[in-house]
Amino acid sequence: MTREDSKYWLAFASVEKVGSVFIKTLFEHFGSIKSAWCAGVDELYKVETLTKGQINDFLEARKQTEPDRCLEYIQNKKIKYITYTDADYPYLLKQIHNPPMTLFYKGDLSRCNFKRTLSVVGSRKASEAAKTVLTRIIDEFRNTDICIVSGLAAGIDTCAHQAAVKNNLATIGVIASGFDFIYPKQNRHLYDKIENEGGVIFSEYWPTFEPLPWRFPHRNRIVTGLSKGTLVAEAAMKSGALISANLCLEQNRELMCIPGLLTNPNTEGIYKLIKNGAAVVTRAQDILDALGWQIETFSVQQNEKEKTQSAIDSLDMTEEEKAVFELLAANEMTIDSLVAQTGIDFGALTVILMNLELKGYVKQTDGGKYLPLVNMG
Repeated sequence: MTREDSKYWLAFASVEKVGSVFIKTLFEHFGSIKSAWCAGVDELYKVETLTKGQINDFLEARKQTEPDRCLEYIQNKKIKYITYTDADYPYLLKQIHNPPMTLFYKGDLSRCNFKRTLSVVGSRKASEAAKTVLTRIIDEFRNTDICIVSGLAAGIDTCAHQAAVKNNLATIGVIASGFDFIYPKQNRHLYDKIENEGGVIFSEYWPTFEPLPWRFPHRNRIVTGLSKGTLVAEAAMKSGALISANLCLEQNRELMCIPGLLTNPNTEGIYKLIKNGAAVVTRAQDILDALGWQIETFSVQQNEKEKTQSAIDSLDMTEEEKAVFELLAANEMTIDSLVAQTGIDFGALTVILMNLELKGYVKQTDGGKYLPLVNMG
């Protein structure tokens, strides 16, 4: 993705009244994100399925939005992002009806195996029994390539993320606000743990967008959309967890439930789902059977990763140079892709790449991509 495209994706993301379906419709109609943003009034009104109200809201917001400043703002905040057209965009998420067009994130995408993602949802007021059973099930995945996805809310979400971190599993937290907010506040330490060690925190929202009530059920489509299957730990008849379960079914993914005490109101939704065909889960193997997974432990993978890291550490590089080189060692990238992945300013990144070239560690190809010259094997 070019720097030119990036600023228009980010400009769309900064408009609060514009949703993913609207952006996707314009992008597919005009064939490029720049053309979608710059389209004339008459051209916009010809787009089928969009209302005059939606178009008017967009036109009003566009007058007050400068794409170049949007790009500069995100770079200055050192927030990374991927867009709908990027190769790194999660494949399963791209298949849902209304995928987010831009995903902001903190953490390291390479930690997450997007082919082994399991979503976990449940009550914010979860019983200790439910949390105990969920933790025991996730414990059984210890040191494997399973990636746990949840919403970083209180209760079951927090339990799932904590169990993942404890068991050396990658985990993805999907939040219902921009990165200027941490909700609930008591999860700040967990946010930091995931960002720095455990995986990735995703948000489709511009950093300044608040955690409004409607955004929580709306983000649930991302939680379930990232995964081949969703595990429901507890769910009352009227709950966000039940909304997530229905989203999972709409997305044609596998729905699984942990049974609980019949006397607990938070299990009423669980037994309704089980009666309607959801798989019953009491151990990790039940999840593997339902999803048809053969998991891998990290014994071999970890040795290779440690060998690569040791080779990188032996090179004469600054910390920023190492961070850029690690990305290039995994995949050849253009400078625009590196800007998006690292959050480093374009000018500063140009200097880093120049230094790496002078040291003989990377080179630029004719196609504009950078590749490593040092064998990490």
